[in-house]
Amino acid sequence: MTDITDTAASSALEPIAEHEGSRAARYPLLGQPHVMLSGTVDHAMYHSFREQLAAAPDQGSLVVAISTLGGGPEVARLMADDIRLLREYDDREILFLGKVAVYSAGATFMAGFPADKRFVTRGTRIMIHERILKKTIEVSGPLKTCIAGLKASLHEIEESMRIEEEGFRDLIAGTRIELDEVRRRAPENWYVEADEARALGLVLDVI
Repeated sequence: MTDITDTAASSALEPIAEHEGSRAARYPLLGQPHVMLSGTVDHAMYHSFREQLAAAPDQGSLVVAISTLGGGPEVARLMADDIRLLREYDDREILFLGKVAVYSAGATFMAGFPADKRFVTRGTRIMIHERILKKTIEVSGPLKTCIAGLKASLHEIEESMRIEEEGFRDLIAGTRIELDEVRRRAPENWYVEADEARALGLVLDVI
């Protein structure tokens, strides 16, 4: 197979000599992502994700690009888990490229990539927030049944919080961000601009 980086480097992340100029020259692979996702993170996106993965080269580095205002966190985690399995079982370098907006479930998906494999384009914003639950609880029936129903709802919330925190830990692993800062800022919707994301180590570089 032709070397998709068109360089002698063994990794897509090994930059070309600085005198060759821009970041576009340093990271040529990022200019043509193998998987391009946009819109709501849902099962239709997952279907497109799987189709594009299947059509991508079966060897060498892969670039997955996404632009999204959010969607289903479960679907985002599913795609992230597919990336993890591909990386670990096929021993492949897989790069994340965020474009324009990486909000909510988009950040959840980004957490599936190591911090040093993440890139964003200039002007991109990453938005990290707490999951929002909308649920009406109706209390009706025998008292013991009412208690059981309330406990089930409480357990659902508690488990969702644990899953969310696992995602936050994955997102900030290898960065300069502390978990307490995410806990403090996520409830108010934390928007991180591209250059700030690079300074925090949330992404490797801005292109």
